[in-house]
Amino acid sequence: MTSPDDLEARLLALGESIDVPSPPPDDVARAVRARLRSQLAPAASAPDSGTPDPEAPAAPGSPVPESPAPEAPAVPGGPRVLRRAWEALRDGGRVRRRAVVAAVAILAALLLGATPAGRAAVAEILRFAGVELRIGGPGPLPSGVPQPLPGERRVTLEQAREQVAFPVSVPAALGDPAEVRVSDGGRVVSLFWPGLRLDEYDGSLHLVFRKELGPPWPEDAGVGAVKAQWIPAHHGLTYLPRSGGRAEVRPRPAGPTLIWQRGRVGLRLEGVGELGRAQEIARSVR
Repeated sequence: MTSPDDLEARLLALGESIDVPSPPPDDVARAVRARLRSQLAPAASAPDSGTPDPEAPAAPGSPVPESPAPEAPAVPGGPRVLRRAWEALRDGGRVRRRAVVAAVAILAALLLGATPAGRAAVAEILRFAGVELRIGGPGPLPSGVPQPLPGERRVTLEQAREQVAFPVSVPAALGDPAEVRVSDGGRVVSLFWPGLRLDEYDGSLHLVFRKELGPPWPEDAGVGAVKAQWIPAHHGLTYLPRSGGRAEVRPRPAGPTLIWQRGRVGLRLEGVGELGRAQEIARSVR
């Protein structure tokens, strides 16, 4: 059986192991307080006199002073957050051990879901403009020689426009592309400039790409009034072929990317290192 001292030592060790890089928002702190109150209120009892068994019921007729559940501390940042929670909950000896364990578990879960460090361990999936963003622990970047997309071939810009079922646009800020490729039976058009790549595809029906993302996290951005996603770091990129039995193209490393949608066309601009410059190029697409 775990003794109170062992339980305290384990909880304190857990508190030392969690790194919370920044204070959680006020609404998270309020949620923690509310959840702690709901867990601790049934456990309040009379103050200790001696060392009675905290699980023993009160003697019949003995007075039990009414006192509110202890106020949970504001949730600060830093690696000692659970140590402070334990100390605040332990004060006065009014809290049963089971309630303490439940309260600390709630606090840890809320912190893990509300901070960047926590989100690294809790995967999210966001689907936007024909791209699936898997946000969590991405692991190492893919290695090896990048594979071409299925059926990828070089064409002229005019040929590309004739071979696909969606409008192909060019950013005026970059001028005519140095190279144009059509892939997967006209599903994707890729325009290239030195160090830059713009993929255009029908982003209204099916997923076309998947990205494995870790910190720094993707950001909500915009291209004029259109919503966009900015991915500031290098990441793994996988092409998802049309359904029909073909395997996914092996993941490749991709640079910073801006993703947005223009009508039914999804666009991903890769290789621009600054969000402002990427937005400038995206706004010039005609």
